This record gives sequence, structure tokens and C-alpha cells, in this order.
Amino acid sequence: MLHLHHCVSARSFRPLWMLEELQLPYQLHMLPFPPRAKARWFLDENPLGTVPLLVQGDTRMTESAAMCQYLAAAHPDAGLDVRPPDPAFGAYLNWLHMGEATLTFPQTLVLRYGRFEPAERKQPQVVEDYSRWFLARLRAVETAMTQSRSDYLCAGRFTAADVSVGYALLLAEHLGLSPQFGGATLMYWHRLQQRPGYQRAMAAQIAAAKEQDVPTTPAPDTRP
Repeated sequence: MLHLHHCVSARSFRPLWMLEELQLPYQLHMLPFPPRAKARWFLDENPLGTVPLLVQGDTRMTESAAMCQYLAAAHPDAGLDVRPPDPAFGAYLNWLHMGEATLTFPQTLVLRYGRFEPAERKQPQVVEDYSRWFLARLRAVETAMTQSRSDYLCAGRFTAADVSVGYALLLAEHLGLSPQFGGATLMYWHRLQQRPGYQRAMAAQIAAAKEQDVPTTPAPDTRP
């Protein structure tokens, strides 16, 4: 059985979305945000105190993009993975990790210094600078979707790379940055949101939060 520890619309949404795309059985363990402060027991499960935490037998993972790669590779028949000698293999890995390392990273600084810190520690200049950084890097998605004959980023089909980048777009929407998406990026984001797997994941996290008596406020919308 797969066990996913998750906060509503946090980075852990990536593996949740993957699980729903793959239609695998799993148990979803909801946590209040931030878990390191509001669910101290969780430190015994993950000393980082962060989500996601994915557990399957002896496998324990804490990196959301790696989870996407792991789940896609473990279930190749679903078509969410790209492997050699497919010429799209390099592009697949690049997009998969760009979603977290290049697109989500600057947004975490916007979140911290624009929302999560108390008023006296907020840094408007950091928020402005890293919002611009994110939007500048997002041009890669705009260019790819403008030039592509496919609705998705690589291999001519939906893959785990789209889940990784798609979460960065979801986070940007919570931060109010989506009005600055280019036209091709916005259309791509709308396509991702229309996928049944995405919609099932959205519904699953809210249902589980209510059932487990955890606040349904999305993690990016949390205020001190």
C-alpha cells in the first residue's frame, strides 16, 4: 500500500495527482500546515517536518518531483514515463526537475516573505524580485507550448513532467501570478485542470481533510 502524507495544495499535490492519474490504491494522511509546527509528531515520520512523505514498504521519499518519476517508472504501462531510447527522454527529465528546482523554488521565497512571515519580517523586495524570477523562467513553458504540436511538454503526450510543472502553475495561481501567464501557458494550464486525474486529486484532498478534521485552507494561502 502507498501512504502519502499531504497538506492541501502543498508540493505533495504532485504525487497525489500522480496517484489519481495512475488510479492506484493509496492512503492519504492529511496534516495541518505547517506540519513541523502544528503536527510535531510528524517529525518522527519525517525529520524534515515537510510534506510530501511517500511510504511504500521500505521506500520512504520526501522529494515531490522524485515521487513523480518513481511512480511513473514503477507503472510504465500507464504511459506517464519516458525511457531510453525514446529521443524525448532528456527533455522529459529536464521538465520533470525544472518544475521543482527552477519554477517552484522562487515561489517558495515569495510565499515565505510575502505571506508566511509575521509583518515585521516580511520582505516586499524579495517578493517582487522572485516573482519576476519565476515569470522569467516560465518563458520556457511559453516557448515550448507555442512551438509544440502537442498539448503537453514532451513526448507528444501527458507525462509526469506535466504534473511537476503543473503544480508550479497551481502555486502561481495561489500567489496571484497567473494573470501574467503567456497565452500558450494559460491554455496549457487550463488543459491540465480539465484532466480527470487532476480533478479527482483536488476532490480527494478536500474530502480527506474534512474526514480527518484538518483545515481545508490550501497551504499557499496560509497566513501567520
